[in-house]
Amino acid sequence: MQLLEEILARDPASKLARYGLAMEFANAGEWARAMQEFETMIDSDPSYAAAYYHGGQTLEKMGDPDRAREFYRRGLAANIDAHTRSEIQAALDILGD
Repeated sequence: MQLLEEILARDPASKLARYGLAMEFANAGEWARAMQEFETMIDSDPSYAAAYYHGGQTLEKMGDPDRAREFYRRGLAANIDAHTRSEIQAALDILGD
């Protein structure tokens, strides 16, 4: 995590470093921090598809299915690739509407 934070300190626009940091936080159970990073990614690049999927997964782990649904729907409304769109739709279907 330290290396990713150093990269972001030098280049806050680094999508790869920000995504990596978000995933590290999520894997460490630091879900609120992960969500901050996913939101920052989407704010800077609304078409960063993986952020929607993994952000929704993180919200599910946080026990907030309503916010997860909203996050997934934001992803479906964004200009993302078909593969990630199908993954997001599947996750949303599992949660139900």
